[in-house]
Amino acid sequence: MVSDYKITMGQAETEMACYRKVFDDVRLYDEAAVDALKKEDDCGEEQHPTHQCMGHVAVDAFYKKEELSKLEFIGDDIYQIMAKYLEIDGKPYVMELLKSMDKNYLVAQGDRDRLIRSLSGYNERLYSDVLTKVYNRRYFEEELKNQKGPAGIAMIDLDDFKLYNDTYGHKAGDMALATVTQVISRYIRKTDILVRYGGDEFLLIIPNVKEAEFTHRLQEILDRIHAATIPGYARIQLSVSIGGTIASADETIESVVGRADRFMYQAKTHKNLVVTETNEIRNQDEDGTEVDRDELKQQILIVDDSELNREILAEILHPDFKTMEACSGEECLSMLRQYGAGISLVLLDIVMPGMDGFAVLDEMNRNHWLEDIPVIMISSEETESYIRRAYEMGVSDYISRPFDSKVVYRRVYNTIKLYVKQRYLITLVTDQIREKEKNSQILVDILSHIVEFRNGESGLHVQHIKTLTGLLLERLVQKTDKYHLQWSDQYMITVASALHDIGKVGIDEKILNKPGRLTKEEFEEMKKHTLIGASMLKSLGVYQDEELVKVAYQICRWHHERYDGKGYPDGLKGEEIPISAQVVSVADVYDALTSERVYKKAFTHENAMEMILAGECGTFNPLLLECLKDIAGNIPVEMAKAAEQPTYSQGSCLRAYKKIRDFE
Repeated sequence: MVSDYKITMGQAETEMACYRKVFDDVRLYDEAAVDALKKEDDCGEEQHPTHQCMGHVAVDAFYKKEELSKLEFIGDDIYQIMAKYLEIDGKPYVMELLKSMDKNYLVAQGDRDRLIRSLSGYNERLYSDVLTKVYNRRYFEEELKNQKGPAGIAMIDLDDFKLYNDTYGHKAGDMALATVTQVISRYIRKTDILVRYGGDEFLLIIPNVKEAEFTHRLQEILDRIHAATIPGYARIQLSVSIGGTIASADETIESVVGRADRFMYQAKTHKNLVVTETNEIRNQDEDGTEVDRDELKQQILIVDDSELNREILAEILHPDFKTMEACSGEECLSMLRQYGAGISLVLLDIVMPGMDGFAVLDEMNRNHWLEDIPVIMISSEETESYIRRAYEMGVSDYISRPFDSKVVYRRVYNTIKLYVKQRYLITLVTDQIREKEKNSQILVDILSHIVEFRNGESGLHVQHIKTLTGLLLERLVQKTDKYHLQWSDQYMITVASALHDIGKVGIDEKILNKPGRLTKEEFEEMKKHTLIGASMLKSLGVYQDEELVKVAYQICRWHHERYDGKGYPDGLKGEEIPISAQVVSVADVYDALTSERVYKKAFTHENAMEMILAGECGTFNPLLLECLKDIAGNIPVEMAKAAEQPTYSQGSCLRAYKKIRDFE
């Protein structure tokens, strides 16, 4: 090609004649031809390389006014495509050159095969999600979104994904995503396409499927996921929300994804639900009664002094949202007072007679309404100071007139979706905090009872017990679901483990702190601490039925029982011993061995492990011993961390409460 992009048609034809001696195909496109190429979207692997679908690089070169080159696969063949922007006789053109990279071109056959394999492997890595191994969002953006053809399009969202991460850790979240992916992949065809669309959302494309079959398959996928078990996290109950729709032959995948996403959003109002066109309007509520889907639609308040503008916005948002209208700032505030959080979003004009949009925002801030109700400003005013002031006052977005219907709809939809997710997460966190605060208060009262008996000892032993109990429980639920321990059960047992020796406040200090071996009579007296602690908990009156108290009672009374029945005070055997007491028993023995006492020096971690596993400290649940071996390497590290935590100060309920909060 010539260095100057401005040439005559005669020069162009001369160049093309020369290029045809070297290249397989030479094309020259004017602006109309380029527009036609841009609209074409029927490419596929079986297309011949001289088909116009190869012209996508030409489109890019034309609009970027650049020279571009790329390699493209057509089946098993590889082609080099070059395109350059030109101005011929003052008009814009693009010249495209195409060459097959066969055995006579550039590389030998063996090198060519290696190149193809290398490029294929690169392509696979480029478009593959690292975690789930399915296609990634990049593949959607570069290869899928502009494709057309009849297909079922589904958006699949994993319910409570953030809760899994926050409660069990990111490893559990990753395992949940991997499990969902594996289940879906098991129930789709090779021709179907699964994409990790983002975070906990997946896009499923099922070509050439009838609506009834499509809905059936989505329901089957949902049921299979709900029944699936995450390896190592049997307590997690998986569920997904699925929105599905059928794309017609002339619709792009990108345009249909938005519709599927809206259905998925509807499904998330109930969770573990499939929503498609067939069940969008009516569905069943939790009690089985029929509910009008219109009642589930989000309500938008449109505030504008122009009736025409209100009608335009209402039409844009119909039929997926319900709309209300206010013609002034004063009327807007009146409707906010009346409906409150029943309004999902406010579309607010800035320039209005009387109370303008900024005055409305000021009032909404004063009443804390913006915390629950997002606002999108709408205005023809695009002055930077206006826009900055709007954002500073708390608006979520700013839309300028004249309206672009797609932009308005998408921004409204995305804003509402974000707020709904935020409110849902806030509710979950609030409920958890409320429950933990309740348990903490109970524990404060329990510690108060302890103080009434006698001052407690150092809290380092308690910290160790809690730490090792937590480690053992975590490993136990990874190995088996035999004991049906939920995350709340683990938390409860770990907290209650701190109370295992509270009965020692009723034991004579001379016996507790005796430097030598106890006599038979003294040991019998020492053994009574299990019954004393249990009696203290049983006497708590109104708290007796609280789960924490019940668990603490089990631990206090039976943490010295042994799996072979040779423990005390009741001689329980095997699974007669509550699992809570079994776990704390192992933790207590380990810490007793590795801690220095008035009557002995501390054993090393290694020695303590040998003694416990050899049965020198009594018989324990074989499954718990396996768990102990599994976490052996981690115990010293976690114990060191525990030593850095604040300990329970003698006679101080306030500091005891702080210690509990730190644990949480």
